[in-house]
Amino acid sequence: MGLFKNRKNERVSMPVTQNANRHPFGIIDGYVPLGAPCMRLYKALREAVPVIDAAVFKLVRLTGGFRVKCSDDAAQAAIDEFMESVPVGGNRYGMAAFVSAYFEQLLTYGTALGEIVTDSEGMPCALFNAPLEGIELKRARNGFDIEVFVRRGGELKKAPRQDLCLLSVLNPDAGALTGNSLLKGMPFVSGILLKIFESIGANWERVGNLRFAVTYNPRNDPMDRAYAKDRALQVAKEWGEAMQSGSQIKDFVAVGDVQIKVIGADNQILDSDVPVRQMLEQIVAKTGLPPFMLGLSWSSTERMSSQQADVLTSELEAYRRILTPVIRKICIAYLRGRGFSCNPAVIWDNITLQDEVELSRARLYNAQAEKLEAENKKRGE
Repeated sequence: MGLFKNRKNERVSMPVTQNANRHPFGIIDGYVPLGAPCMRLYKALREAVPVIDAAVFKLVRLTGGFRVKCSDDAAQAAIDEFMESVPVGGNRYGMAAFVSAYFEQLLTYGTALGEIVTDSEGMPCALFNAPLEGIELKRARNGFDIEVFVRRGGELKKAPRQDLCLLSVLNPDAGALTGNSLLKGMPFVSGILLKIFESIGANWERVGNLRFAVTYNPRNDPMDRAYAKDRALQVAKEWGEAMQSGSQIKDFVAVGDVQIKVIGADNQILDSDVPVRQMLEQIVAKTGLPPFMLGLSWSSTERMSSQQADVLTSELEAYRRILTPVIRKICIAYLRGRGFSCNPAVIWDNITLQDEVELSRARLYNAQAEKLEAENKKRGE
């Protein structure tokens, strides 16, 4: 098929006016609440705020691995080989690589689109993560299904094999065809955070690279006032030579009332710890990750960390429920092309070793409870 693979990305150039004192991510300042989703905005957010980018990659990795189980041994061997060696995008291999890129796109933009690429005989031979630029989704004539359209040269064309398209949405609004990005709601908070960082950088540039104010005050002597300009120029020349001496230590000697002060030394830089933490708390709360996983050493008790881990497990299981139908659709298409009629099952790995311990403890408690119930039943008889 290769509908999205051979398509050239269409880019629209737009002039952007920025002030010299603004941070380079001006698109974040132009964010309009409740406006249409902007893919360039979400991409700029991940580039501008490293915590957001780290959170997306953490969620992708924490979702964990998976395997596909079939009832037929021959089908199991075929699907295992396909999952390990299937080409993805021409530069990667394996189903895990496709799912990772697919999930990252889903978190960033709220909508993920992929394609099952077939060979000349119609057999699935590769997977492709399709970019969302130039893609439009429309409601089918039956009023329920969704059809994928591709814009080429200003013309909108329907994808010929809709059954080979892979589409997932994250937390869609009622009646909407696209989902909501994990980064929704972050542009405003991130814009404030970037302004604070830009101000800190500007202040340190001023304070770290010291500027001096050299003031020469002439006395009431007429001769001193007459040559005030010449003496001021001489003081400026000598001061400039002293400052340009580099690593060499050079003294500056002046006669008369000469005052030297550091510009801005009397002003106190605002403490940024509290506002920066407030902004980061909003961002971390949106990601659903515990702060310590993003390198933020905020105080938390052992009990609180355990509860955060439980909440994170439920979040990851929700993401897995979105990805499971996509994996099954790929596997079913491959198995049907190979002549197998069995239905595969997607089995996810346990998220952490702590889950293994908790599951083992739960099985132990259940076994002990069943044993006590059996003993009580025998005593009652």
